[in-house]
Amino acid sequence: MPSLPIPVFVAMILAFLVVRLWVTDRRMAPVAWLVLLCAAQSLIIALGQHFGVAAARWVQPVTAAMVAPAAWVVFLASARRTLRAADLVHLSGPVAALVARLAAPAMLDALLPLLFAGYGAGILWFGLRGADALPQHRLNAGDLPSRLWLVIAATLIASAFADLVIIAAQIAGLAAWQPWIITLFSGINLLLIGGLGLSRALESGPSDPEPDTPAAPSPEDADLMARLDALMEAERPYLDPDLTLARLARRLHVPVKQLSTAINRSTGDNVSRYVNAARVAAAQTALRSGESVTGAMLTAGFGTKSNFNREFLRVTGQSPSAWRAAL
Repeated sequence: MPSLPIPVFVAMILAFLVVRLWVTDRRMAPVAWLVLLCAAQSLIIALGQHFGVAAARWVQPVTAAMVAPAAWVVFLASARRTLRAADLVHLSGPVAALVARLAAPAMLDALLPLLFAGYGAGILWFGLRGADALPQHRLNAGDLPSRLWLVIAATLIASAFADLVIIAAQIAGLAAWQPWIITLFSGINLLLIGGLGLSRALESGPSDPEPDTPAAPSPEDADLMARLDALMEAERPYLDPDLTLARLARRLHVPVKQLSTAINRSTGDNVSRYVNAARVAAAQTALRSGESVTGAMLTAGFGTKSNFNREFLRVTGQSPSAWRAAL
């Protein structure tokens, strides 16, 4: 009876997600390439481990070495801007894997775990900064994008662990377990990396972590905050649900980092909380004028009910419905 190996099933799901992404939002092209790479790697695993294709087995560690650097490069594109020529340095990992495959295959046992653990730790380190680490993402999403990247980082680290398990199995004389370990760990991890990279269903989550105690604001911070407050009052950019930290910084003609630091030092909050506080104030005004809770949410620039409820509760100490009923 014909069967469908897990890696083939994973590759089919990821390929479908790539097509769906290209149809719905071309702006996420870097993520689409990452998911396409995960789909290709899953198919290569299936060809090598389940169908005995020698060429697929040979190339499998080389293409595996591309996944972690690709995730890092996509994270960089999300975190700051268009990529630079200096980012080509991340090709060194896959090139090293190719050289090792040709000249010293045993080196792959150390190289692959190092790549996955290293890039996973890098994403984890920067992702812990929350919304401020991803100035290209909509502030309306709060810290959700950074949480997704934290899970992807953990998945990369788990992939490094899987490579160590394979090595341990070989040392223990359990080489027959290797195809199953590769199938299960790689299939699940590739599906997580690809699926979470495209996930838009996770709209709610735990409250934003409290920011670190900021340093005292400088005169430059005070001047920038005065300009920001004037912009927020006069033009109300927070009403745009697609507002990002990068776009806000461009309107003030300052670097993203400078604006983020000024907000943190002056208010003790990150930029997402600062903008959402302005949105909550706009929602309160709409509720006072007789708007429904849903109408106030949309009028104020919130895109999801869960984020609106969470931020409204954080700022006012009440749910929108309870606050409206108390008027």
